[in-house]
Amino acid sequence: MTTGRHSAVELDPALDDYDLAAALVREAGQLALLMRMGGLQGDRKTSVSDVVTAADRAAEAYVLEQLRRCRPEDGILGEEGSSVAGSSGRTWVIDPVDGTFNFLHGSAYWCSAIALKRDGDGPDPEAILGAVYQPELDKLWLGGERRPATLNGERIAGPSATPLAELCAATYIHPTWLADPRAAMPWHAAAVSAASLRMFGSGSCDLGRVADGELGCWFQHSCPEWDWLPGKAIVRAAGGDTAVVRVNGLDWFLAGGPTAVGELRAALASVPQFA
Repeated sequence: MTTGRHSAVELDPALDDYDLAAALVREAGQLALLMRMGGLQGDRKTSVSDVVTAADRAAEAYVLEQLRRCRPEDGILGEEGSSVAGSSGRTWVIDPVDGTFNFLHGSAYWCSAIALKRDGDGPDPEAILGAVYQPELDKLWLGGERRPATLNGERIAGPSATPLAELCAATYIHPTWLADPRAAMPWHAAAVSAASLRMFGSGSCDLGRVADGELGCWFQHSCPEWDWLPGKAIVRAAGGDTAVVRVNGLDWFLAGGPTAVGELRAALASVPQFA
């Protein structure tokens, strides 16, 4: 496949799902990085920090083309608009560049991510597998139901059972939500329960680091599937826990060790409930 002056390889349909996912995020991430080196501008989506670039679109187009050739019976759902109905009961969920604001401004904290899920599993589907690749650090997290979580091929230990009060929690909340008590109050309750906070701007990069223990836990509200399922699959494959809890009409997505996830759940639910 050729996209402008950048080319990416055609993948072998005989690859198993895990190796295919790993190859897809590597190729998509490298394609996006090469395009950024040539200069990019961002188009605003919902806010000044929610942007899309030609690299996002090209990377998703590449993944879409490869999946339609390698897994023609599977469905496809992409952040940048890809939507293919499949007949297999499985769907690939694509985030070609997670952390586009970081990506556009020269930060290395962005990634390409993909998950494979079963259809019809409700609002928080189980992911069969997830793959997350951070190109500028050459970090590839991979894991799922049939493969323990790995970082660059080496098995990772997974989140610890340490209490939340002793952990660094990664999170994200858009500044506008801090003016809305429905989100601000539960976020604050969870945030003050942790030992320290990090807000880096790429949920899939964060979740990879929760899986390998670099970050203690993670929480965020209203995550679309492409921001949640790749990392969720890897955290669970590493022996960690995940949950979704609804507070004041918002779904909060949690990941970490069982102790931290339980304490995050309790903190979020401790705030006054709005009608």
